[in-house]
Amino acid sequence: MSVPQLLKQINPPPRLMMGPGPVNADPRVQRAMSADLLGQYDPAMTGYMNEVMALYREVFVTKNHWTFLIDGTSRSAIEASLVSLVEPGDKVLVPVFGRFGHLLTEIAQRCGAEVIAVHKEWGEVFSPEEIKAALEAHRPKVLAICQGDTSTTMNQPLAEIGQLAHAYDCLTYVDATASIGGNELLMDDWEIDVCTAGLQKCLGGPSGSAPITISDRAAALIKDRWHVEKGIEPASFVPGKASRIQSNYFDLAMVMAYWSPQRLNHHTEATSMLYGARECARCIVEEGLDHVLSRHATAGNAMVAGLQAMGLKLFGDLSTKMSNVVGVYIPDAVEGEAIRSDMLEHFGVEIGTSFGPLHGKIWRIGTMGFNARKDAVLRTLASLSSVLRMHGMKLPEEDAALAALEVFQGAS
Repeated sequence: MSVPQLLKQINPPPRLMMGPGPVNADPRVQRAMSADLLGQYDPAMTGYMNEVMALYREVFVTKNHWTFLIDGTSRSAIEASLVSLVEPGDKVLVPVFGRFGHLLTEIAQRCGAEVIAVHKEWGEVFSPEEIKAALEAHRPKVLAICQGDTSTTMNQPLAEIGQLAHAYDCLTYVDATASIGGNELLMDDWEIDVCTAGLQKCLGGPSGSAPITISDRAAALIKDRWHVEKGIEPASFVPGKASRIQSNYFDLAMVMAYWSPQRLNHHTEATSMLYGARECARCIVEEGLDHVLSRHATAGNAMVAGLQAMGLKLFGDLSTKMSNVVGVYIPDAVEGEAIRSDMLEHFGVEIGTSFGPLHGKIWRIGTMGFNARKDAVLRTLASLSSVLRMHGMKLPEEDAALAALEVFQGAS
């Protein structure tokens, strides 16, 4: 690469990102991230940290005190949760219904857990009875499960899962990276112990900060593993009785101390990402969580109506589909990657491919965050319809964008 090219400022091409995430960030979030930096112990900065905690309690629908951010992508919070809850030899039950159940399995194994993975076909979810049977058979310490898995577009019902787990003295961890803000999630009512998210999907921000909330029950277990780094121990510090958390950066006990009034040093908070995460939550609270959920549902239903008007077959059990992403079987008459490439090149619209057993079989099309809006859905459908015709596919006469528009008008 030439030196002149390296000296050019970044100037990304305009894209409408309508895949399974990341999606376009809300302009308000981008503006917030351009604000001046602050020192990590500046009273203004610690004030913003406290505001972040309060705002995300509203997003998670929880009263949990320990509601804060992990500096890293959504995967960082997943790993922080599991490495802080799980000691080597602990049993962890993972219901797997897509790629991200496999991820939870791998991370738990890396923590030294004895992992029991139970499986469903991609495109299905687990019933409460199936979860109960696995809990009774294996008696795990932790149940780790995704709510929404974008690899399959399915949304796992969770309303009964926490209560079931607690009946077997089991902690619950939920990965809500792809679902929170677009699908109902009631942290306290559903008795979830730890839940993590990411900004880059329904929350309308960039990847790089991961909200987390922790119940008092889980926090007590984590604090019992608290061992402070040498050189910064408080004078009265007494280490926890349980084993030391095996990660330094993802040590939730230390991160909780950093977010406490004690402000015990752990890392330097990612200031610009905190500003962005705060704005993501502020926008949701200002709009009203119920309205945000309704907006995602309407946009998702409109996308489904448009795709069906094109005569395209949708993937999986639509009764348990996430509101914010839909799987579409790639028609036999076209080459899937060629369609995606031409949509990006000619229309500036990105839709997603898929993984594992669904690779090359479905596209994944998202309607989430800032992109869960009428013009984004209509542009996506119009561009897909045009590119399919450009590749010689015969479509029904019905107008896909008009079918979607009727859904929006019916919801207004």
